[in-house]
Amino acid sequence: MMTAALHTDYSGLAIERQKNLMSNAKNQNMDEIKQTAQDFEAFFLSRMVETMFEGISTDGMFGGGNGEKVFRSLLINEYGKAMAKTGTVGVADYVMKSILEMQEVQSQGFIDGTKTKEV
Repeated sequence: MMTAALHTDYSGLAIERQKNLMSNAKNQNMDEIKQTAQDFEAFFLSRMVETMFEGISTDGMFGGGNGEKVFRSLLINEYGKAMAKTGTVGVADYVMKSILEMQEVQSQGFIDGTKTKEV
């Protein structure tokens, strides 16, 4: 029973910390943070999809050549953007959380060296 109470307390602390992160980030533009995280996810997914396309050969009659390489890379980038917009993979959520945590640490002065972290 004691561990269940501790777990509940820690969950409450985590939720409270997340609320604090979000309120501190209001000063920074949340839309910019979200867009940056989504752009990173799109890039990541594009690179993942690109490896899937490496083994696919092109049709000799109507495809191939440098033109197809260019258009394939554009298509792969658009696939990554489309997948990132759905938000189903979740990479952007973790990136956004990391950005907010870094901003919190920076706002407390731990990154620029004005404060030392006490253990």
